[in-house]
Amino acid sequence: MGAWALDDSFETRAGSVAAGRTGDGPDLVLAHGWPWSSFSWHRIIPDLAQRFRVHWYDMPGYGRSAKSAGQRTSLDVQGEVFAEMLDHWGLSRPRVVAHDFGGATTLRAHLLHSCDYEKLVLMNVVAMRPWGSDFFDHMGRHVDAFRGLPPHIHRALVEAYIRGALVNEIPQPDFDGLAAPWLGGEGVDSFYRQFAQADERYTAEVEPLYGHLRCPVRILWGAEDPWIPLARGQALHALMPEAGFSTLPRVGHLPQLEAPAAVVEVLLRFL
Repeated sequence: MGAWALDDSFETRAGSVAAGRTGDGPDLVLAHGWPWSSFSWHRIIPDLAQRFRVHWYDMPGYGRSAKSAGQRTSLDVQGEVFAEMLDHWGLSRPRVVAHDFGGATTLRAHLLHSCDYEKLVLMNVVAMRPWGSDFFDHMGRHVDAFRGLPPHIHRALVEAYIRGALVNEIPQPDFDGLAAPWLGGEGVDSFYRQFAQADERYTAEVEPLYGHLRCPVRILWGAEDPWIPLARGQALHALMPEAGFSTLPRVGHLPQLEAPAAVVEVLLRFL
């Protein structure tokens, strides 16, 4: 009991989604970001499952969920799919923890699709313009130049991209688990498709609404994030003045893998 697994599937408007859940107690949903998957939560799920019924899924186009040519997986779609997943699980007011663009996904579901949460944690999230790193911006503007790379060069690019998010070493199996979905077959095409579909209008649509959240919010930030600097988290806090705000010193963009014990401590205290 308490381990990460994907033993459920559900057909959404954006394709089949792989999902899992474990534990007992109040419902808690974990929303991953880019270029991650629900695997990114695997180190903190066992501790959370001792107190909560924990739910997770791979967003369409990610992890073990459907990846197909022409598939739309932009943030507008992901917000709709998050609402579908809450309906699938029968959840009316869960606690939610969101990372990276899981932040924009869950905020859109809350502010545009009437999803209510008991509490919301936003951890190193994409929620404001501009998005991501300089490399993310460069890829988005020149994505066609990267398609068709030989497999070994594509692997090197994916691995370098992931390393760019970290300021602490993580176990090699964790690193390999993050990279694996993007390294073969449909995963290669989907990797570049995410850059091509990135569009900042999907956060611009909800940024003016951040002062109208209907639940308690905690913003949690890895203070050394190389992709989304701490100043961006502080700017987000200014748009959500009622939210709590805390940092994790000497932690980068992936707190749940770089400092899982510290993340669990903060989550349990707030949730």
